[in-house]
Amino acid sequence: MTDTTADTTSSAIASAAGPLPEGVTVPMPPRFDSIEAERQYRKEQLAAGFRLFGRFGFSEGVAGHITVRDPENPDRFWVNPFGMSFDQIKASDLLLVDHEGTLLHGHRLVNKAAFVIHSQVHAARPDVVAAAHSHSLHGKAFSSLGIPLDPITQDACAFFEDHGLYSDYQGVVDELEEGKRIGEALGAHKAVILQNHGLLTVGHSVAEAVWWFITMERSCQAQLLAMAAGTPKLIDRETALLTRGQVGTHLAGWFQARPLWDQIRASDPDLFD
Repeated sequence: MTDTTADTTSSAIASAAGPLPEGVTVPMPPRFDSIEAERQYRKEQLAAGFRLFGRFGFSEGVAGHITVRDPENPDRFWVNPFGMSFDQIKASDLLLVDHEGTLLHGHRLVNKAAFVIHSQVHAARPDVVAAAHSHSLHGKAFSSLGIPLDPITQDACAFFEDHGLYSDYQGVVDELEEGKRIGEALGAHKAVILQNHGLLTVGHSVAEAVWWFITMERSCQAQLLAMAAGTPKLIDRETALLTRGQVGTHLAGWFQARPLWDQIRASDPDLFD
């Protein structure tokens, strides 16, 4: 793996950082010299994502899953073992499953709901590398309202006209057909609110998918608080779309996750085992 940097990057990062002094570079997503190196990196990122979910309190019993597509075989994905604590998952614990549900690597159970949802999301969205879902507190509460997020804050604008709503809750997801309907509700967006269930986010990297989940959960919390206090003032559509272009891109999602990755790498070195 070579962790590359670039002298130029998106206007969003450049404008946030200000003019770059000569010789200063901006971190960029890594490039890899081999499939094996990229696979290991994705697995380590996935393990780190679970540790972050545990740190943010997103666990609810055995519910919740994050997946990452295998770089060599795009019809296969890595996922957490069913019933294992987010706080204890290591890269070596992860399971490899194909889109038919066959366990190809690992010796623990696969959460059927994880397979049903993620296999269909990955099948419907070839561009998606990772997907994240859990029963986080504010995501659950907000999902019960059956409404989309409003552009009431800068952070919420990342999801403005870029998230779907799946309103056909039918219990624990255990049928492929329901997984397909969730994939359809997601559409081309970065996220979907699963009514009476929670949130699901996707990205071109684990870091991006996990960051969208974290900030979407917080945006749900912010809107719930604002609605409880009064009637939130909405950001106008033109400004919301402009802001989405600044904070809601694939690169912006990856970049905003970097401080969290640095923290979890330092505090949980065993996740690389």
